[in-house]
Amino acid sequence: MDVRLCPGMGPVLEKFRDVQRIAVLRGGGLGDLIYTYPALNALKTAYPQATVTLLGTPVHAAVATATDGPVDDVELLPVARGVHDGPRNGERFDDDAEDVAAQEAFFKAMQARKFDLALQMHGGGRFSNPFLLRLGARHTAGTRTKDAEPLERNLDYIYYQNEPERWLEVAGLAGAPAVVAPPLFPKPEHQRNIVGLRDPQRSSLVVVHPGATDPRRRWPASYFAKAAAGLAADGAQVLIVGDRSEKALAQGVAELAVRALPAASRQAVTSVAGELDIGDLAALLAEASVMLASDSGPRHLAQALGTPTVGIFWVGNAINAGPRGRSMHRVHMSWLTRCPRCGADITQVGWTAPHCGHDDTLIRGIAVADVVQDVLDLTATSLLLRGK
Repeated sequence: MDVRLCPGMGPVLEKFRDVQRIAVLRGGGLGDLIYTYPALNALKTAYPQATVTLLGTPVHAAVATATDGPVDDVELLPVARGVHDGPRNGERFDDDAEDVAAQEAFFKAMQARKFDLALQMHGGGRFSNPFLLRLGARHTAGTRTKDAEPLERNLDYIYYQNEPERWLEVAGLAGAPAVVAPPLFPKPEHQRNIVGLRDPQRSSLVVVHPGATDPRRRWPASYFAKAAAGLAADGAQVLIVGDRSEKALAQGVAELAVRALPAASRQAVTSVAGELDIGDLAALLAEASVMLASDSGPRHLAQALGTPTVGIFWVGNAINAGPRGRSMHRVHMSWLTRCPRCGADITQVGWTAPHCGHDDTLIRGIAVADVVQDVLDLTATSLLLRGK
């Protein structure tokens, strides 16, 4: 077998022959999808004649529909343990959520598509590898822990690894070397939808996302508010975003920021949380000078769109999800390794140590002034690159 090394990644193995239909398994949320995009672009380049079908979730389908990217179509996953979770009972998967009939119908439909190549880009493979094998693809590749069922070509799953680079290594197993991927582009209709949100009287646009799925990854709301007020005082328009579940959080940040501003600048900070669909959010992020956020899906989306970001990370998340470059992206890290309330080791991954039960933020110690300065520095860079 012909083997090449991709600098900074793993081996690039020999391509599979006669590949016309590729399936990629990736459950999870918005950020989980964005992690795979460099690998999906590599696959499209290596197999230009092939279609790439994402086996994903509703938010993945919404992103693929709203942007021009490497995904040709999306098949929605049925609820399945370790692949696409349904309702949860605390931290325990609810077995009653699984619909065996829906799973059987899904596999029957996928087998009928006769995929030539199926790639597992969803965790260590304990549940996702058996799921992938049921597709009946001619060839398979993906990650696996030592106790997971093997695929045709396998990459050892080691938790602390940059996620986009992990999936690029999987693409390399299929013969696809890393490529310089183009940014995502929002569809024109979404670009038109957000035109009225921009205040032309303001020198720049900063989009702020104060939420995160895991509360421990959230910078305190009062810190986001201080940052938003400081940026507005410097001339920026600040729009605070989030989904419907984050409306109260975003509105609270906006109200705190407005109280800290003189009357003439108060209109510069507004919450639009819960008002944008994923396509409109993508268009807004593409228009932004800079995005400020904790480690969250919208920050990853902004990066994929080519927008500079300032991200606030716990150190473990920075290893897995932090951007690599610093000319367009700045990272602020908390180095805590123990729960600030009970002292439990928080560096252990989910399947080797249970959650201690405390959701105290791990990133309180990151200073507002330092974050604001990075946003201002990247704003200047962004405006220069855009000729403004």
